[in-house]
Amino acid sequence: MVYKPNRRTLIAGAAASLLPLPALANSGARNNISSFSRQDWRDHFESLGKGAIVCDTTSRALHYWNADGSDYRIYPTSVPKSDELTKRGYTEIVRKKVGPTWTPTASQLERFPDWKPVAAGALDNPLGTHAMYLGWPAYLIHGTQDTRKIGRRSSDGCIGLFNEKIAELFDVTLVGTQVRLI
Repeated sequence: MVYKPNRRTLIAGAAASLLPLPALANSGARNNISSFSRQDWRDHFESLGKGAIVCDTTSRALHYWNADGSDYRIYPTSVPKSDELTKRGYTEIVRKKVGPTWTPTASQLERFPDWKPVAAGALDNPLGTHAMYLGWPAYLIHGTQDTRKIGRRSSDGCIGLFNEKIAELFDVTLVGTQVRLI
């Protein structure tokens, strides 16, 4: 039997396509509108402790849970340009700074000898307005002034967020929050 849509079927299909996006988001789909896969903290940590962050370099999303799991957030990110620059594994937030200064690492200076340190608050500061330092030297979760970087492989190893999103995450994240980069 060959299916032939009738006028009633076409009208019903057109009406369904006009449903608001929140109605579609609550339909039980596992992916949100941006194609970020929802994560479960239990897949990565034994407990939430002070909170948990998973940075997914494949989907370019950062997932955050507070200490009791009642607050779950997803943020679009920039991720390292290459696998060689990508550190993966477990660490934690060891320090937070509003208005961070940026100093190129030794390996960055080898590749880009003309790079110079940038003062806190400077409009061209690659760390944006806020930074959360990880237990690994020179790896951070930070903001960016260059919004074109978000959603792309564009960093030298760090995880970048829009400045307004890193400010939001900064406010709810405690020093000691566990972090996993996958």
